[in-house]
Amino acid sequence: MITLTMLLQLLIVLGALWVGSRYGSLALGAISGIGLAILVFGFGLKPGTPPTDVIYIIIAAVTCAGIMQASGGMDWLIQIAERLLRKHPDRITFLAPLCTFFLTVLVGTGHVVYTLMPIICDIALKKGIRPERPCGVASIASQVGITCSPIAAAVVAFVSISNANGFDITIPRVLMVSIPACICGLMTAAAASYHRGLDLDKDPQFQAKLKDPEQRAYIYGKSATTLDLKIPREAKNAVYVFLAALCVIVMFAIFPNLLPSWDGQSLKMNLVIQIVMISAAALMIIFCKAQPKKAVAGPVWQSGMVAVVAIYGIAWLADTYFSNYLDEMKLMLSDIVEAYPWSIAFVFFLVSVLINSQGAVVVAMLPLAYSLGIEGPVLLGVLPSVYGYFFIPNYPSDIATVNFDRSGTTVIGKYLLNHSFMMPGLICVFVSTIVAYVLSMIIY
Repeated sequence: MITLTMLLQLLIVLGALWVGSRYGSLALGAISGIGLAILVFGFGLKPGTPPTDVIYIIIAAVTCAGIMQASGGMDWLIQIAERLLRKHPDRITFLAPLCTFFLTVLVGTGHVVYTLMPIICDIALKKGIRPERPCGVASIASQVGITCSPIAAAVVAFVSISNANGFDITIPRVLMVSIPACICGLMTAAAASYHRGLDLDKDPQFQAKLKDPEQRAYIYGKSATTLDLKIPREAKNAVYVFLAALCVIVMFAIFPNLLPSWDGQSLKMNLVIQIVMISAAALMIIFCKAQPKKAVAGPVWQSGMVAVVAIYGIAWLADTYFSNYLDEMKLMLSDIVEAYPWSIAFVFFLVSVLINSQGAVVVAMLPLAYSLGIEGPVLLGVLPSVYGYFFIPNYPSDIATVNFDRSGTTVIGKYLLNHSFMMPGLICVFVSTIVAYVLSMIIY
């Protein structure tokens, strides 16, 4: 039964998350610390456990990806994606989200797509396609890929927490469900976006802009491209090293008997990921001329460190609250969860709307879900629902996409929620979750 004190403390948790999301960036984790201090020092709650394992993995993976970016390897990946898009411009509404999706799958963060977004917009404009159509779903795809990446915090945390709660799952088995499910969701969203809005030649607002010579020059005068970049051999080698590291991680996940063991206990996968990623980063520095200082200044490393602070504060705050009221939570939610275990997807989605981090949602809410008696296959099936922060368009990738679209068709609406990412986001998450749930039930 909910007491007044429980409700007040929950409001403090939600308030800290809400205020943190308004400031964004590092503030989300730091302001969560204020909520944690109030719960511990003000109400005397026992502190929960900070998610150190997940944080270490993020640091290792982000360091490796940041070093690859510093070597120029990311430019090569963007260039490959641009060649594909420019070769088939009429299919950009479908190809653009696939490109941003797989970039995120490879690197483990959606912040690698900022270079590709202006290119997507440029190709759409040159082809006469309304840029909102590919841009909206491509921005969604860049975040959906997080639950499909073998080095993303959300996937690694799901595996680690699930194994600790008796659900024997590996990273490849998670990806067997999440990748096909999310691709189905993305392609459904792309199909729904294919004829979205008015064509540019029939859009009165866009045509009015073209009557102004300055506006016309702004919209059509620039051409974003990476095709003129000369990619050095070292940059390509860095990509090969990074891909080899991913293959090694997946190999050990599939064949755990290859791992060393002590006293009957094999090396844990969270440590495998850290060792392999850090080693790969070192190889890039030594053999691929990657500059560590350049990596630290790059967007991949910086966004990853922001994620570390956010997950650290958010997950610790949430664990402190839920661990102190676990019995009460079980009593309140057991009937609903027992009858409709999939309903936990709505909880994941709503929490994600607040905290802008899929990894933080998994770390904060998955232990509670297991403690409520929800089975692992069900939780794997609803994994795509941890992405809900497109709902309020304040995430950097969405804001950047709006700014990159020189046509002005990709927008944050007058009423905030009527924005260009709402429709593709809802369709993608809804379809992905249903497909993932069906696949998980079939496989497990």
